[in-house]
Amino acid sequence: MPFGAQFGPGATRFRLWAPACERVRLEVGARAGASALEMRPAAGGWHEIEVPGVKAGSEYAFQVAEGKPAVPDPASRSNPRDVHARSVVVDPEAYEWRIEDWRGRPWHEAVLYELHVGTFTPEGTFAAAIARLDHLRDAGITAIELLPVADFAGRRGWGYDGVLPFAPDAAYGPPGDLKRLIDAAHERGLMILLDVVYNHFGPDGNYLRAYAPQFFNERHQTPWGAAINFDGGEARTVRDFFVHNALYWTEEYRFDGLRLDAVHAIADDSPTHIVSEIAGAVARGPGRERQVHLVLENDANSAALLGAGQATAQWNDDAHHALHVLVAGERAGYYGDYADAPLRHLGRTLTEGFAY
Repeated sequence: MPFGAQFGPGATRFRLWAPACERVRLEVGARAGASALEMRPAAGGWHEIEVPGVKAGSEYAFQVAEGKPAVPDPASRSNPRDVHARSVVVDPEAYEWRIEDWRGRPWHEAVLYELHVGTFTPEGTFAAAIARLDHLRDAGITAIELLPVADFAGRRGWGYDGVLPFAPDAAYGPPGDLKRLIDAAHERGLMILLDVVYNHFGPDGNYLRAYAPQFFNERHQTPWGAAINFDGGEARTVRDFFVHNALYWTEEYRFDGLRLDAVHAIADDSPTHIVSEIAGAVARGPGRERQVHLVLENDANSAALLGAGQATAQWNDDAHHALHVLVAGERAGYYGDYADAPLRHLGRTLTEGFAY
């Protein structure tokens, strides 16, 4: 992975894409300002340094502006004291996987259970969820979808305002506990997928504009402000950030797939849409050895993003919205598109997949 801290037994390599900064320094240690090391500017706005003797569990942060607190790593693998605090070096190979022969399951076997880690058990942790996997399996569930776990501000939330996409939120437990949950699911024959948000960052704890404003494209405006830059100047590095995030979860954590939130809110006029690029990278990577599925939430119903070499499936919002109008009578907002003939729309979704 070109981003973040890459742990090694002899030395750890640190990299930050900070094209707006002429100078970046690395702080290693728990104390602000401690052991500030000058990072070497590299081509394309990168700053990097290799530091010998850094142990897994060491804290670090980046100084990107004089006189201001250091910021966490945007590709942090762990941020145990929340999104404003220092990142922690993780050895990605420290966990010893127990289930090595898992090859996934075909999508037609998927009976999906959407699981919010924080509310699934009284403890609200990855570790506690393991004890209830037998219940899901015995109920006929074959696939679990975790709501987003990317680190978000505070200890409670749905997860859709994450700002550190590579760091499992510490309120749910350390990275090793998430791997144990995935291992335990596979042991029971359960697929486990992760909900990821590639259409925006949360409003609290996102420091990217301070050192990489090129992460955003003002030409496209979204409900959350300027869009993530998938198609403007210097978009290649931004695209790589999310492609590697998809590979990180499906390779390093062995998730069986990803549910991509609101891809209709991803502004991308590139010849190859970022969703298609992610699908290709996953197919060429972990998809060569086992079944890995991409599931989309897509209000635009872009059929071109589905099928061979693309996403496996799509959230059926049309069916949901038609049913909601029929059952609840609500007709405001996006339910308005189904208000005129909800039964006809429902019938079409059941026979053809899409109402629109």
